[in-house]
Amino acid sequence: MADQTSMDTRSAPRLVIWSDYYNVGIARIDAQHRGLVDLLNELNAAVVGGREHSELERILDGLAAAAVSHFATEEGLLTKFAYPSYDQHKAEHARLMAQVRLLQDKLRKKETSGTPELVAFGERWLIGHIVYLDKKYTAHLHAAGVL
Repeated sequence: MADQTSMDTRSAPRLVIWSDYYNVGIARIDAQHRGLVDLLNELNAAVVGGREHSELERILDGLAAAAVSHFATEEGLLTKFAYPSYDQHKAEHARLMAQVRLLQDKLRKKETSGTPELVAFGERWLIGHIVYLDKKYTAHLHAAGVL
């Protein structure tokens, strides 16, 4: 059975295919972003594959934990190097995590069946955040020597 689950995950279409366009040019941040994309693709595969509710919860919980860790990394760098828009960036992290917690709660209460609502939010959140917010701090951190 475990082999079939792995096979389903690998054969499901990837929701997001990583490209250099998503890179911010800071190795640890780019690695974390790729990890988040991988988790989002795993969540998509689970939804598309009709996996059990508990499996969706496990994946979403992993995605949330990875996001918390990633946001801490970003916020640490942005604080250390006095990013001028730090407060807005941190507020966006808080807003996104509140939405993730709401989805986690809905899954736990079985108010959602793991429908594409989860995946659509994840895609908008992750890709939108990288492209429209994270790329704004790139020049500032590069000027400070962060690579």
